[in-house]
Amino acid sequence: MAFSESLAQRVRDALYPLITAEEKKMFGGIAFMVSGNMTVGVNKDYLIVRVGLEKYEDALRKSGVDLFKPTGKPMAGWITVSLDSLRTDEDLKYWIEVALEFVKTLPAK
Repeated sequence: MAFSESLAQRVRDALYPLITAEEKKMFGGIAFMVSGNMTVGVNKDYLIVRVGLEKYEDALRKSGVDLFKPTGKPMAGWITVSLDSLRTDEDLKYWIEVALEFVKTLPAK
């Protein structure tokens, strides 16, 4: 399984009413790009979330959150959220909004 299609669809359903995004294959899964910047993604059965450095440590303290290590080394400012911690649409929307808040501070690519 490259990525959870059902989680990717849930991301689409939550993200697209908020903002326009482009989908790209990345990290062995699918990434959702806003203004050219990766915002969230789905790999296997977890959500990748770009939280930025300011919210990184706090995010890591939340249940079901782990380091994002695509090459074995953690990427600061990025986390993964387990499927168990995304049971409700509100759980998923929370992480999407955290990512959007950070990505909106970045210049468009």
